[in-house]
Amino acid sequence: MIELGLAILLPLALIAWLLALAGGLRRRWRARAKARRPLAVLDGSNVMHWRDGKPQLATLKEVLRRLDQMGYGCGVVFDANAGYRLTGNYMNDRQFCRLLGLEQDHVLVVPRGAQADPFLLDFANQSEAVIISNDRFRDRIAGYPDLARPGRLVRGGYRDNALWLDLAPARQAAGK
Repeated sequence: MIELGLAILLPLALIAWLLALAGGLRRRWRARAKARRPLAVLDGSNVMHWRDGKPQLATLKEVLRRLDQMGYGCGVVFDANAGYRLTGNYMNDRQFCRLLGLEQDHVLVVPRGAQADPFLLDFANQSEAVIISNDRFRDRIAGYPDLARPGRLVRGGYRDNALWLDLAPARQAAGK
């Protein structure tokens, strides 16, 4: 009788273990697939001025939406005064995250008195992210020679009220 119970329970336990293992692998593979998304870091203080030269949150949201649709994981770096330009008040990382619908660690407002460019460029170098900005960072090329690589800096804006992003060279440079 005990042998019959073991003969039934042992295969069932093995099947349950295999199913649990497969579920864990699927979760890890999904996490790895997400991690393999190409990355883009937005120069938020630059991009928010793309439509009509006026700072607008809607512009940032549209660019983030487009990049997400194109398969990019995104982050945004702002100068400390970006909130003042948008709302007349200082805004911190959490406030921008909430307004943009991004996760907590996807937005950085640099400390007062600091320039955003070094933070943005260091992050882009460390993560291999493309940089979304119309700033050419000419004053920073010596310290960040990777900026000269084709597709590294991605320009954008509005033509006939439609958003355009010059991402074709970035995708080719990334081997996509």
